[in-house]
Amino acid sequence: MAGHSKWAQIKRKKGANDKRRSGVISKHIRALTAAVRSGGSGDPAGNLSLKNAIAAAKTDNVGTDNIDNAIKRAVSNQDGGADYKTVIYEGYGHGGAAILVEALTDNPTRTVAEVRSVFTKRGGSMGNSGSVAWQFESKGVLLITETSEVAQEAVIELGAEDLQESEDGLEISTAPTDLYAVSEGLTSRGFTVQNASLTMLPSNTVAVTGSDADRLMTLIEYLEDLDDVQNVYSNAELPEEIEV
Repeated sequence: MAGHSKWAQIKRKKGANDKRRSGVISKHIRALTAAVRSGGSGDPAGNLSLKNAIAAAKTDNVGTDNIDNAIKRAVSNQDGGADYKTVIYEGYGHGGAAILVEALTDNPTRTVAEVRSVFTKRGGSMGNSGSVAWQFESKGVLLITETSEVAQEAVIELGAEDLQESEDGLEISTAPTDLYAVSEGLTSRGFTVQNASLTMLPSNTVAVTGSDADRLMTLIEYLEDLDDVQNVYSNAELPEEIEV
C-alpha cells in the first residue's frame, strides 16, 4: 500500500473499488454533496473541495452525468439536507500497521460504532484521537507515464515537492493546494496526467508480510465497505502480490 511506491495504494484502492461499483458511486455522491455545502458553491472554479471531489470521482470512473446530477441536487438541496461532516478514526492492524479511517457522516455515533465493530471483529484495535494521525500527511499525488529528464525538469519548475520513477511512470508529490496547478501545468506542456488525487502519505512505513498481510488487507477492505467510510490509509508496506 504505502511504501516504496506512492501509487501502490491508489492502484490497490481502485482495484478494490471496481468490484463494488454501486457503493463507490454512493460514496462519491456523498462527498460531492458535502463539498458543495462546505464550499458554498456548485462551481468547482471557486470551490477547491468540490474540485477535489470531482477529481476523486473521475479517478473511480464515476460518470459525468452522476457527478453533474449530484452537484445540482446539492445546490438545490433536493437530497433532504443531510449535514455530512468529516470524521477521522485511528487504529492499528496486523503487523503493527497504523490505520487512518476517513469518514463522511451525518451520524458520528453510528459511524464510530460501525468502525469499532470492524476493528474488533477483524483483529485490529481502535486508537485514541492522535494516536496514529501524526504519522500521516496530506499530499497531492500525480502520475505521468513520461519519465524523461524534460518531464522531470517540468515537474520541478511547476513546484512539485517530490518525484520518483516507478514501473508505472513518474510519481509526483505536491502540497494539497498545489495539486491542480501542477496537474494543469503538466497538461499545458503536453504531458498526459494519468491521475491526480489527494491522499494521506505516511512518514514511515512498516513491512507486513505473510498471514499478517492477508489479515490486514481483509480488515482494510471491511472498513472500506462501510457506507460512511470514504478512505482508509495505512503505513503498511505489503508484498506486491497483495499490494495491488
